[in-house]
Amino acid sequence: MEKKKVIVAGHACLDITPVFPSDTVCSTPGEMLSPGKLIQMDGVDVNAGGAVSNTGLAMKLLGADVRLMAKTGTDAFGTILSNIYASYGVCDGILAAEGERTSYSAVIAIPGVDRIFLHDPGCNNTFSLEDVKKADFSEVGLFHFGYPPLMKRMYEQDGSELVGIFRYVKEQGVATSLDLAFVDEGSDAGRADWRRILSRVLPYVDFFVPSVEELCWMLEPKRFGTWKERAGERELVSVLAPQEDAAPLAEECIRLGAKVLLLKCGAPGLYYQTGGKQRLSELSGILGLDADDWADRKGFEVSYKPGRVRSGTGAGDTTIAAFLVAMLSGYSFSQCVQLAAAEGASCVEDYGALGGIRPLAELEQKIRAGWEKRKTRTKNGEFRF
Repeated sequence: MEKKKVIVAGHACLDITPVFPSDTVCSTPGEMLSPGKLIQMDGVDVNAGGAVSNTGLAMKLLGADVRLMAKTGTDAFGTILSNIYASYGVCDGILAAEGERTSYSAVIAIPGVDRIFLHDPGCNNTFSLEDVKKADFSEVGLFHFGYPPLMKRMYEQDGSELVGIFRYVKEQGVATSLDLAFVDEGSDAGRADWRRILSRVLPYVDFFVPSVEELCWMLEPKRFGTWKERAGERELVSVLAPQEDAAPLAEECIRLGAKVLLLKCGAPGLYYQTGGKQRLSELSGILGLDADDWADRKGFEVSYKPGRVRSGTGAGDTTIAAFLVAMLSGYSFSQCVQLAAAEGASCVEDYGALGGIRPLAELEQKIRAGWEKRKTRTKNGEFRF
């Protein structure tokens, strides 16, 4: 019997984003941020952030039956965050931990420059399998977990707690989805053995939806170093190619156990690969997924051109939300990937993760009307991101 309810769990925080004037033009942070400089701002956005907020609330806005699962403190930030969740009607699964700090991020989103985050993980660091066991999974079809690299217990002891969570959820007969996050190489999370962690958890992951940068850094740090050398001062994705750079990582993820891989490649688009029909057949009974349509897929979906670019905050998370909701709604694989790319392009048109969200039907209409895609590049006759 198909089950369509969704639990979105993992990292949650309060995002505080100072708003730069719309006429700000920069190519590097140093052009704007320097010691002693007073910068005139144009307000501030305070939003729920993290994977639970960005992906979970986006799925809710897109029509999914969603329950959030995360921790807050009982401090002022926790009250603000809980009130935001309550306004969406999804606060039942939020656990208020007495005496712990609510996580927050100060998001420095200068137009034309990649975001800078000042982050306090707070009580995300104490989230555990015991918290997951408090949920009722009887009518849940999909469990999505986001940002374990920002949650201490998820990467300690080679990810034993994370593996335990995914093993437990699979035992409940629920499909699983996993998103990652990039971390400072010099931090405790950066020193964890992520190849080992992924090799242990991916056998329990149905939909794996990381970014190409964070996945490469975790699976093949030496390759990631060569990417950085090639990119120099440019964005890393600007020097990558699907077959040369993304395909080997995708193949490895499928080999390690993931059934469906959606690899976020920034503004250029999405690389995807899926397993064979036999591996996907389990998802047919749980979610109604058409294994014939979804099996043995591989390729790159070029993104759509946004009308304007205000902030990339949450774009990857809303991309995932659209992909998962489209899948739950019975769209074909090709449509799911198209709608994921389209939602990511819509997200950057506004500040915060949710301001640019558009219903799937509206995105479909724009695509049918000839929504222009980003231009692709070639080098020596090979397609580049």
